[in-house]
Amino acid sequence: MQEAIPKTVPTNINSLMKQFITDHFPSARKRALQDTDPLIENGIIDSLGILDVVAFMESEFRLSVEDDELVPENFQTIARITAYVEKKLNSTP
Repeated sequence: MQEAIPKTVPTNINSLMKQFITDHFPSARKRALQDTDPLIENGIIDSLGILDVVAFMESEFRLSVEDDELVPENFQTIARITAYVEKKLNSTP
């Protein structure tokens, strides 16, 4: 019998983040959101929205986002968020 696959695996990071953003930010639903669309610059997510994204990431992926990592570069696009989460998961013992 096959072992159960965990709820979140690295291959799902991108789709989970995209789904969260689409579900929680109305302006993301108004367009066909691409992985490279600028989230902050396009007004999809504001500074308070970043905190919602961080809370989701910490809960869903069981990681900790440090204050000095709360920089726009890590949250500019879904692709960058995915890369950030993957990096955090790979550096966690």
